[in-house]
Amino acid sequence: MLSLPPRLRRAPRLRRLIDDESGVSAIEFAFIAPILVLLYWGLAEITMAMMAERRASHSASAVGDLLAQQQASITSAGVDQMLNIGVTSMQPFATGTLSLRVTSVQANATGSPQVVWSKAQGPGLSKLGAGATVAGFPTGLLAADEAVIMSEVKYTYNTPTMKVINRTLTFEDVFYLRPRRANVIICPDCP
Repeated sequence: MLSLPPRLRRAPRLRRLIDDESGVSAIEFAFIAPILVLLYWGLAEITMAMMAERRASHSASAVGDLLAQQQASITSAGVDQMLNIGVTSMQPFATGTLSLRVTSVQANATGSPQVVWSKAQGPGLSKLGAGATVAGFPTGLLAADEAVIMSEVKYTYNTPTMKVINRTLTFEDVFYLRPRRANVIICPDCP
């Protein structure tokens, strides 16, 4: 039997190793997997941010709607209960940065919107003073002596991981709802 030198015996092994495609899919997966994980993580963070924004808007809308359904008068404790309902509706999101403000706004004889009463809860919004003119109020929304409940929300959202969206997002919304059972809703003991 004729024996080949070691250098020539290795050539077929090297050629077989180069031609071997059995590990190609594992290598392709190693390249693609980090991109897919990052994409999945980013979509999850964006979805959570969108859910937080919708919950914040819904909480303001719900509080305004509850107030608009009241009789002509409500107590300060009743308004506080409705604001607490708005805060509770944000669950499971953190509510430390949630701010809600409800304001009864009535147009005076000239049609200028003025605050009847206002109440706020949370760090980002403060109550408006009675008799103050409401800044940024939509023109033409109220005629003389008409009233609305203005419900506002401000919510600062931090993503849990801060990897894809690495900054805080602030969501703000305003709702205007007409009182259903009275021309104007008053709160005699609202400070």
